[in-house]
Amino acid sequence: MADQKLYAGHAIRRIRRANGLTQVAMAKSLEVSASYLNLIERNQRPLTAPIMLRLAQRFDFDARTLTGATPGGGVEAIKRRLSDPVFGDLSIDKTQIEDWIAAAPDAAEAFARAFDRLTTGGKSDHREADALAAVRDEIERWRNHFADLDVQAEKLADELRLQSGDLYGAITERLRVKHQLSIRILPSEVLPNHLRRLDLHARQLQLSEMLDPASRSFAAAYQLAQLEAKDEIAALVKGADFAERASERFYDRHLTSYFAAALMMPYARFLRACEGSGYDIKLLQRRFGAGFEQVAHRLTTLQRVGARGLPFFMIRVDRAGQSSKRYVGASKSPLAQSDGRCPLWQLHHAFDRPGRLETQLVELEGGERWFTLSQGVEPKAGREGLVTAEFVVGLGIEASQADRLSAARGIDMEGGGAMPIGLGCSRCTRVNCVQRSAPPAGRTLVFNDSERGPTPFSFTGDED
Repeated sequence: MADQKLYAGHAIRRIRRANGLTQVAMAKSLEVSASYLNLIERNQRPLTAPIMLRLAQRFDFDARTLTGATPGGGVEAIKRRLSDPVFGDLSIDKTQIEDWIAAAPDAAEAFARAFDRLTTGGKSDHREADALAAVRDEIERWRNHFADLDVQAEKLADELRLQSGDLYGAITERLRVKHQLSIRILPSEVLPNHLRRLDLHARQLQLSEMLDPASRSFAAAYQLAQLEAKDEIAALVKGADFAERASERFYDRHLTSYFAAALMMPYARFLRACEGSGYDIKLLQRRFGAGFEQVAHRLTTLQRVGARGLPFFMIRVDRAGQSSKRYVGASKSPLAQSDGRCPLWQLHHAFDRPGRLETQLVELEGGERWFTLSQGVEPKAGREGLVTAEFVVGLGIEASQADRLSAARGIDMEGGGAMPIGLGCSRCTRVNCVQRSAPPAGRTLVFNDSERGPTPFSFTGDED
């Protein structure tokens, strides 16, 4: 992470206030000007190594506080929450949010927690949900790109390629020779409730026969990650400093999966294939022996300094519209950040068209346009007569950058063909939407017994 700049204005401000110092006094102690310290506290300048050294020498503080999560997830995250219609009559710009975080970081964090809790049902005893939210915040703090894991996985992938062109076979052999673990494929009736099981007594990694080849490769890569990247993963988990043990376990699982995907789709080779094919997902699946969801997830991680891919977001939903995966990455898209979704988004139609890639140009209320791709996926683990899980995986990128995609060829990104959508009915103020199922929050309902429009909900701001 040496190539990443560290902005920690809120932490520096907290240290200064805890020591009862003015900016002038602290600046003198750190051997910088007061104006420069002011810029640091406002996150307009990064911390340099000499300043960090002086901080450590002259103030009693925990250095981990400098790399902790920004209050409320940062300016963009607070701005997203304030975009809720309930705050529609307030004119809060980015500068005010920056000032708020700098002046009262704990208050900003308290607002973020309260808002998130109220918008997810107002319950305070959902520790698992809170644990997942903490993990999601940590992943987004890294923009879902873990450079050290990528480098290690890439090096290991190169070693395995020298042994064999068959990645699964090479991983199998490495597990056998280096770790004394064999892989055994077992009938579904032997592993009725498991896809993967590690039997240390028998020195076996047992995989269900219901797993397809891509899932088998991933399961084997996941096991290798647990064995050969455990120290690096443990360091990242420790550095996150979670309050809940559940968060640590979820985060460990995410990082192990990240390494497994990076092993199957090594960064440099995968990025070259993306750029050479116009991010053709089907081609990428075949070339790297991966599934649609695996490729989609990998596309959100391409943020290596000096070799960045396109900034995709990814979301996975079920038929009820509930999301089980959301990766905003470098896209900062509200479509992935929001808990609400619009039924006019083609994402929801993909359930009825299995195996078909759906593409759509959508436009949010503020005029922001996104090009999205979605496809239904069914985990290959269900048996005949049992419930089969169904999900849709969606990808998206800003329309202004979509011209590099093979799937977007021939689509006018600036024309009038974009589908107007919102972030769920409670956050959408589009008038006369026939698909509306609830009124927008923060708007006054209007009732007129003499008229009936296309929606039962009329509210202030409606057109006649």
